[in-house]
Amino acid sequence: RSGVHRALSMAQNVIESTVHDMDVFIARLFECQPLSESEVEYLCERAKDVLSSESNVQPVSAPVTVCGDVHGQFHDLVELFRIGGHAPDTNYLFLGDYVDRGYYSVETVTLLVALKVRFPQRVFILRGNHESRQITQVYGFFDECIRKYGTSNVWKLFTDLFDFFPVTALINEQIFCLHGGLSPSVETLDHIRGLDRVQEVPHEGAMCDLLWSDPDDRIGWGVSPRGAGYTFGQDMSEQFNHTNGLKLIARAHQLVMEGYNWSHDMNVVTIFSAPNYCYRCGNQ
Repeated sequence: RSGVHRALSMAQNVIESTVHDMDVFIARLFECQPLSESEVEYLCERAKDVLSSESNVQPVSAPVTVCGDVHGQFHDLVELFRIGGHAPDTNYLFLGDYVDRGYYSVETVTLLVALKVRFPQRVFILRGNHESRQITQVYGFFDECIRKYGTSNVWKLFTDLFDFFPVTALINEQIFCLHGGLSPSVETLDHIRGLDRVQEVPHEGAMCDLLWSDPDDRIGWGVSPRGAGYTFGQDMSEQFNHTNGLKLIARAHQLVMEGYNWSHDMNVVTIFSAPNYCYRCGNQ
């Protein structure tokens, strides 16, 4: 019995020290101060424990504020929290693409991961197509890590962690949330639940499509101009929602000028949360 008590008290100490450490990290990160490499390593270890217990179709309860692409625009993320409320007072679901393009990918992804570890039942972070080793070497995150840390170690820590991010979420069993869109090889949520997500984003197949596809005005499936994923018509959205008892697909991945945009007769909503994208697009 004393052994059990000792183990429980050690576990309690670990939880308390993690909470304290995350609070310190979060306060620094809100001031746009990056963590040290060893702190990032510690954060990613904690995050791996939290994220690996989550489902490929992670259940989320309303009320929750759903956010689209952030793309390293740290100050816009801070403004988003200022307007929407801070965790844990407001619950958040982020739909991916935390890094690349903006100038503060390091601070942005570190803050969101720290919030996830600190408030695991209040903050949910899905994987976007930019949460991958290959894409981040082209669009900025890799270079930013080299510039800020002098080595690629932090980039490797985060890109290894990205493999554990859930690929979709389900709000109140009714709103299906993901970064990209539907896949011709996925008919049911159970199919997604059965995928092995702990890998680099593949070049094709179900997991690739969920992170890369876009809704389109044409019927059926189309070739994506992105070179990955597919385009899907309103008939595909209606069929997927009907088959799975869903009311709505909420996704990100495309710039929309007003921050959100309904399509497919309100079967799909696109959410984009990087205002004045790339500091020049003028979107709200």
